[in-house]
Parts: sequence; structure tokens; C-alpha cells
Amino acid sequence: MITKNEYKKLLTLFNEKIGAKKSELNYYNPYQFAIAVLLSAQSTDKQVNIATRALFEIVDNPKAMLELGEAELKKYIKSIGFFNMKAKHIIEMSETLIEKFGGHLPKTREELMSLSGIGRKSANVILNELYGTPTIGVDTHVMRLTHRLDLVPEDATTPEQIEMELDKITPEEYKPLISNFLVLYGRYECKAQHPKCETCYIKEFCKNKNYRKAK
Repeated sequence: MITKNEYKKLLTLFNEKIGAKKSELNYYNPYQFAIAVLLSAQSTDKQVNIATRALFEIVDNPKAMLELGEAELKKYIKSIGFFNMKAKHIIEMSETLIEKFGGHLPKTREELMSLSGIGRKSANVILNELYGTPTIGVDTHVMRLTHRLDLVPEDATTPEQIEMELDKITPEEYKPLISNFLVLYGRYECKAQHPKCETCYIKEFCKNKNYRKAK
């Protein structure tokens, strides 16, 4: 496991290189961000941004989404994986927002998770991005890098276990940032198949010898 001092150095490096960058999903208001997060499951942010560009020009609230309807919604998001299921979730989410939350996106994890298509990871991402809540979203990049960098025990294999372990060791000031640090580094540098080891600035923390020896 990484030591406290090593982790502090790693976080400092991430902060210097990545900084306080937020989600790469495009949106104009909280409702649209929740839709984008839902659509991003098993899809890339780039794919979602392309699909929502036209959609978000005409839909910016739950009422407008219901007026658009599920069949029309599918036409906008058909390029995204599992678009049929996601369209169903979006319509159900919009109905719940109107019926239970006055058309506004709630600000607690429990309430967000009561919305169709929003699980714990998505709720954490929404709270972090929109409200600055120090919640940690765990996606495939975070899962991969936490083990590659020895940040969590080997037996921490589920998103929730990894979230809890990161929450334990991460200083408060970095909790709103650690997820995006790992997501962005995993997306562009330390990729699953072809990590850019030659230009890696955190190589000293990597526990995979095949990566660490790369010059």
C-alpha cells in the first residue's frame, strides 16, 4: 500500500499537472448534467457530447423532456450504447423529478439514487460536479488506477469498497478532486491497454514493474 507521504506527493503532482478540472460532459444546467451522466454509462464523454448537442438545444428541463417523449428522445441518443434502456430511464427520471422534487434536481445522494438510472457512482459524480460535495465517483479508470498505484487493498474490488478506501486516505481538500484526477489520467495517459509510460510523471508510484521500467 502507498504510504501517507507518497500519497501526498502523488496528489501534489496530479494537482500541478491536472488541476481542478471538472467533468468533460457538456451541459447548461443541473438537469442536463444528470442526463449526460446517465447517458455516459458504458459510453464515452465524447459520444455523449455529440448526441446531446442537438438534444440540449430543445430540452433543458423535465417537462420539456416529457413533451419530447421517449420515441423522439431515442432519435437523439441512438448512437449511444443501450439507448433504448437509457431513454426509458430518462423519461422515468423526468417524471419523478416533477412529481417528487418540483422539477428540480435533488442535492442528496439518497434522493439522487431514487431517480431511475442513477446509481451511487452517478450520484457521487453529480454531487461533486454541481455542488462541490466531496464525494468520490468510481468508474473503470478509478478502479484500474487505484490498484495500479497501490492506493487500495487488493481485496477492495467493488466500486463502493474502492470509494470507501479512497475516502479514508484522501485529505479533505483533495476529496472533491481525486476522482477527476484518476479519471483524466486514466483516460489520456495511463490507459488500460497502451499506457504512456515513457511520459509518465507518476511512474515511481506504479506497482507494475513492466510499466515502471519504461523509459
